[in-house]
Amino acid sequence: MTGHFECSSPMVNRLFQNIVWTQRANFISVPTDCPQRDERLGWMGDTQAFIGTAAYNADIQAFMTKWLIDVRDAQRPDGEFSNVAPRAAHTAGGVAAWGDAGVICPWTMYQFYNDKRLLEQSYDSMAAWVEYCRKNSSELVRPDHGFGDWVAMVYTPKDVIATAYFARSTKITADAARVLGKEADCKKYDKLFEQIKAAFNGAFVSKDGKIQGDTQTCYVLALAFELLPKEKKPLAVARLVDDIKARDNHLSTGFLGSSELLGVLSENGHNDLAYKLLLNETFPSWGFSIKHGATSIWERWDGWTPERGFQRPGMNSFGHFAFGSVGEWMFERVAGIGSFKPGFKTIHIAPSPAAGITWARASYRSIHGRIAAEWKIEDGKLKLNVAVPANANAAISFPAEKFEDVYVVGEPLHVDRHYEVYGKPTIVVTAGTYSFEMPWKSDDGE
Repeated sequence: MTGHFECSSPMVNRLFQNIVWTQRANFISVPTDCPQRDERLGWMGDTQAFIGTAAYNADIQAFMTKWLIDVRDAQRPDGEFSNVAPRAAHTAGGVAAWGDAGVICPWTMYQFYNDKRLLEQSYDSMAAWVEYCRKNSSELVRPDHGFGDWVAMVYTPKDVIATAYFARSTKITADAARVLGKEADCKKYDKLFEQIKAAFNGAFVSKDGKIQGDTQTCYVLALAFELLPKEKKPLAVARLVDDIKARDNHLSTGFLGSSELLGVLSENGHNDLAYKLLLNETFPSWGFSIKHGATSIWERWDGWTPERGFQRPGMNSFGHFAFGSVGEWMFERVAGIGSFKPGFKTIHIAPSPAAGITWARASYRSIHGRIAAEWKIEDGKLKLNVAVPANANAAISFPAEKFEDVYVVGEPLHVDRHYEVYGKPTIVVTAGTYSFEMPWKSDDGE
């Protein structure tokens, strides 16, 4: 185990424990979707949604390196990735988001472990999948008859999802080519990404920013995968926020939308709303299952409800890690531990507090050593402690309005240079431990 997280909310602490135990129950030989029924297989869509959280929780480098051999072995000559790896029992493939795991997972592993060898081993299969998607699309709009946004509360058109993931895999493959020095491929896939982006907007996005389906998931994927032109981003954000508020601050997303939802809100000026979704205890929410005694992550938001009891037994897992993907946002946004460079060589410490949580602390044992961030709000101040390991540095983005608000041991912070990253005053530090404080006014005015 490499990650630890806790905060002032007992419910969120229980959620983190549930995420960890559901991962431990399923990361045995292959990342299974659930440990308790005959479907116990290496489902690709679940894994790509959860892999960021999984890598914070535990050292999964050897585990995923082995599984990605299974993924490549299961790929067919035409580039089609399977829906499960190894391709056993369930032999189908080519499904959006599930097949895209063959691209997303190697890239995520590179981000966490700076392992170019794994990227090199997977590169040809990544490129083959992109070509498969291109050939199985119509003017770069990819039809799909797969699983969609699995177990979502609201249906999102599958061709919207498939085209969005086609674009994402293409962009990742371009980035991988860039890392590996494949300049011609990089240019080819950069160009293809822009063409898919144009096709996505032409097919699904109206002038007023409305995306076909008009669901939380369609806006989340378009924003997370950078598919919208600059002028339509705020329109899409507004529609996403309006939909959440119309549901009394509740989500409607499934496996795919939920994995990106809170990050999209935080990145687009609605961090407070992301916290509301995290802290909800009414249906549908993470807290709802915990309020009713969950000690692991459920497959369905409505796996059990007071009104109807249990969902149908044929498909109602209570040990399914996919909705645990929220853990990545908890590490990166609540506690504030992220990375600017692969392998956490340059760490990004950027806690984003909001109403409902008054303190949080987390640590992550990276390949360079232990990273830690801890903050608490008391007496009108936010106090932040940071630990940066040897052979690494960190950009610390403060949750303060301006640089002059940041103090060290009661004295104003003095540095040669400071920056602004994502609208936050930021400094760069080398290895060591640091303590800061700054004025804080909570959302409720206290």
